[in-house]
Amino acid sequence: MSLNRSEKEAVISEVTELAAKAQTLVIAEYRGITVADMTKLRANARSQGVALSVLKNTLARRAVAGGSFDVLADQMTGPLIYGFSEDAVAAAKVVADFAKTNDKLVIRGGAFAGKTLDVNGVKELASIPSKDVLLAQLCGLLMSPISRTAVVLGALATKKGEGAPAAA
Repeated sequence: MSLNRSEKEAVISEVTELAAKAQTLVIAEYRGITVADMTKLRANARSQGVALSVLKNTLARRAVAGGSFDVLADQMTGPLIYGFSEDAVAAAKVVADFAKTNDKLVIRGGAFAGKTLDVNGVKELASIPSKDVLLAQLCGLLMSPISRTAVVLGALATKKGEGAPAAA
């Protein structure tokens, strides 16, 4: 079923808004994937804050024209699924994790910060820990010297006999 002009304009404006908010765009070929698998992929993407869309390539090219994802315009051919995410790694992570379990989803490329990513670039981006994990690691690093100092001071106090006697 073909879209009329106003419907096409609505799709273009919607995708343009997605692209304006997003940091990352990942494109993948979905030829041969079952509806059930595609539904699982979409549900997982939604829970991670990733907007997955199957779009006509000409409409997608028009929507990203002039923006940071314009660098992917020449790769927008064939049956593609477009993953936009505001989180820098979420789209890459969702698509790459699904591609590990389903060989019919073929990652074609992506874009991040105005630069084109090849398949390996998308996989490397997907391997970066999430923001929450990175913050937890940073907190652990900041707490490490303090906790080590507390352990050393406790050991010194016990050694000098100033601490509480050890339980027998």
